[in-house]
Amino acid sequence: MKIMAAVIEEQDGPWEIRDLVLDDPGQGEVVVQVVATGICHTDGLARHGDLPFPLPGVLGHEGAGIVVAIGPGVDDVDPGDRVVIGWPFCGLCAHCTSGQPRYCLRLGEQLVGGGRPGGATALHRPTGQPISSHFFGQSSFASHCITTAKALVKVPEHLPLELMGPLACGVSTGAGAVFNTARPGPGSSVVVFGAGTVGLSAIMAARLSPATRIIAVDRHPSRLALARDLGATDVIGAGEDDVVGTIVGLCGGPADFALECTGVVSVVRQAADCVGMLGTCILIGGAPAGAEFKLDHLSTLWGKKIVGVLGGGGQSGSSIGTIMRLFDQGRFPFDRLVEYFDFVDIAAAIDASYAGGAIKPILRFPQ
Repeated sequence: MKIMAAVIEEQDGPWEIRDLVLDDPGQGEVVVQVVATGICHTDGLARHGDLPFPLPGVLGHEGAGIVVAIGPGVDDVDPGDRVVIGWPFCGLCAHCTSGQPRYCLRLGEQLVGGGRPGGATALHRPTGQPISSHFFGQSSFASHCITTAKALVKVPEHLPLELMGPLACGVSTGAGAVFNTARPGPGSSVVVFGAGTVGLSAIMAARLSPATRIIAVDRHPSRLALARDLGATDVIGAGEDDVVGTIVGLCGGPADFALECTGVVSVVRQAADCVGMLGTCILIGGAPAGAEFKLDHLSTLWGKKIVGVLGGGGQSGSSIGTIMRLFDQGRFPFDRLVEYFDFVDIAAAIDASYAGGAIKPILRFPQ
């Protein structure tokens, strides 16, 4: 099948719109016509070499679209189904079979291996030269992509399909860190560092919990204002002299939970320092390759927990399905984070995201 895709030819290279050839679906696979796909910070990490995705290749991992073809052995979706493309997983390893597919033991291969699990790429140039595919199991910066049927989550007919792609990663990552990992109890305090898609989704999730103090920390005043609208009880400018001290003052002591959504090493330390005994610091943001951070040993020893979370934990079907229902009920308005761009304007959309002007850019394909 001839498709259109945004190709990165080399590390730090530009986004080049190319005609490519997509394979037919194999066992357990489907072809999805991408209606829209979100842009995520992780796409930039791969482009800049901080994730080992082989180039040239096609990125994109927040795709939503319509199933147009199915391979052998697929019986749970049909052509015409409206879907979000969730995270890939093998379904066979100890973590998958214990209900933790976000931590599939073959996850690295399936996220950044550059092709089908254990196999070759599904993308080629018209001349036959291979182009890496299956970024996060999809490579959705393309008009069509191949993914596994088990990664798909169906979208109800009455919901806007073009909005749903970010549920695959950014939105479910922030919300899931609260719903699945923090699980704040009555009267808890939750601090969110970084008011982008992940952080604002965490704030919306925290608002649905019994937490009574929800603090947003960010350097953009406009994002702090939105954070307050979406449920933050307090906001703090990241440039303040003593962010940790301000948090402790607002909470009347150390916070119960801190969610680090920036991937900035200095902010990781602030997040860890603002929680106290039996507090939990949840690491979510992606840092550059080789990044390291230091902690104070004694205060960490006193019952403090530092926890990493991938994709919000949980399972795509339940996580994405729950957020879709909450959105439909008016209780999780993640549409307020979104700005739409035409697919051919991908470079402008990513620049807007990096500059802080667009919280969650979504690329729309001509239909």
